[in-house]
Amino acid sequence: MQTYWEDLLSLDEAARQAILEAHRDGGVKLPCTDGVIIAAGVKIGAGTLILPGTILCGGTVIGRDCVIGPGSVLADTAVGEGASLNNVHSEDAVVGPGCEIGPWVRLRPGTALGGGLRVGNFVEIKNSTVGGGSKIAHLSYIGDARFGQRVNVGCGVAVANYDGRDKHETVVGDGAFIGCNNSLVAPVTLGPGAYTAAGSVITEDVPAGNLAIARARQVNKGSRRQE
Repeated sequence: MQTYWEDLLSLDEAARQAILEAHRDGGVKLPCTDGVIIAAGVKIGAGTLILPGTILCGGTVIGRDCVIGPGSVLADTAVGEGASLNNVHSEDAVVGPGCEIGPWVRLRPGTALGGGLRVGNFVEIKNSTVGGGSKIAHLSYIGDARFGQRVNVGCGVAVANYDGRDKHETVVGDGAFIGCNNSLVAPVTLGPGAYTAAGSVITEDVPAGNLAIARARQVNKGSRRQE
């Protein structure tokens, strides 16, 4: 004889399968439903592929012909047509059409990504807008920022948005290039087409088209002669 909890589990699984079948009837592709949980209010466009381990909840809306998962968790997130999200955790965010996001990306509340973005491994974005065609390839944190279109962000870039008491904004213009292992200490503005050299700590505004180099000159010192 089944217990109360076993009965409840059976009802829950029946409800889950009913939702999945309704999405299949609407043209959503669900080749394997292991670990797939879709809340009742979620909307998914026809032709979208949902892979195992994906959880969609809240008011999430996904456009047509997307690929979501495996292992993605989206809450109250809007995803444009043709986007691909692989192992993405997103809450209260907007992902534009044609974006390629992941794997291992976190989109925190207030994030809005324009169309055709590439956001790669181990990137976290919070309360920021990033314009279309930009690239944030890997190992970066973008917080409380406004990035323009076609911005290239190198590996290991961090926006230092918090001074211990207040959050400050960083603004990056269209076509800017941020070098690897940069820290952008907010509040700071990089003009359109600005460049920053690898290893720089940017504390002052960079005019449009300028190259900013903010690092100490290398000095090599010989080792003590061995006796």
